[in-house]
Amino acid sequence: MKGQLFDLAGRTALVTGASRGLGRAMAEGLAEAGAAVVLNGADGDRLAKAASEMRAAGYRVHEARFDVTNEAEILAAFAALDAAGIAIDILVNNAGIQFRRPMVDLDTADWRRVIETNLTSAFVVGREAAKRMIPRGAGKIINIGSLTSDLARATVAPYTVAKGGIKMLTRAMTAEWAAHGIQANAIGPGYMLTDMNQALVDDPAFNAWVVGRTPSRRWGKPGELIGTAVFLASAASDYVNGQIIYVDGGMLAVL
Repeated sequence: MKGQLFDLAGRTALVTGASRGLGRAMAEGLAEAGAAVVLNGADGDRLAKAASEMRAAGYRVHEARFDVTNEAEILAAFAALDAAGIAIDILVNNAGIQFRRPMVDLDTADWRRVIETNLTSAFVVGREAAKRMIPRGAGKIINIGSLTSDLARATVAPYTVAKGGIKMLTRAMTAEWAAHGIQANAIGPGYMLTDMNQALVDDPAFNAWVVGRTPSRRWGKPGELIGTAVFLASAASDYVNGQIIYVDGGMLAVL
C-alpha cells in the first residue's frame, strides 16, 4: 500500500486553466504520477498546443475547451465527457485572473468578472464534478486559493474576496460531500513566477519586497505546487478534508 499512496494510475484529472502557468505545471505533475489529464482552457489554439506538447512527452491527454464563466459551456463539456466515457476522479479548480485597481476606482463589471472567474467558476465546475463523483463514492477536488485567502492587499479587492471565498467554498464542499467519499481541499500558492505575475517580477521595488518578505528569499516556481497537488489528488490524503495548504516559502508563517 505504501508504494501506491501517491500513485494516480487509472485516475483522470480535469484541470481548469491548464494551458499555461500553474495549471499546466500541475497537469504535468498529475500526469507524471500516472493520471490521464483533461486540460481545460478558453483559448482553443493555446489549449491544443499545450495538449500536443504533453502528448509528445508521453502523457495521456484530453482537451475540454470551455470558458469557466459560461455555465452552458461547462454543462456541455461535462456532457461531452460523459458521452465519451471519461469519468473525472480529480478536479483542480485553477482558472483565475487578476485585476489591480483601487476600490474607489473599481467598476462593478470588473469586480463581477474577477469573482465569476475565480470563485463562481469553482462552484459550478465543482458542482458538476461532484454530481458524478457522489454516485461513485469517491473523488478529489483541489481548489486553488492564494495568500489572499487569508490576508488582504491593496488594489486587488475582488481577487482577495474571491480567494477568501475559495477557502470557505472548500469547507462548504467538505460539509456536504465528505460523507460521499469526496475530499475537497485547497492550495494557497505564494508569489509564483507566472505570466500573471510577470509585471510584478519586473518591478524592482515589488520584486525586492517579495524577496525580502518571503523567508525563502525568492519567488516560487510553478513546479513547486506539484507535490502538494499530487498529495491532495492521491490516496495519501484520504482523511484530509476542508484544508488549505499554503505553498508560499513561509510568507504567512512570519511577520
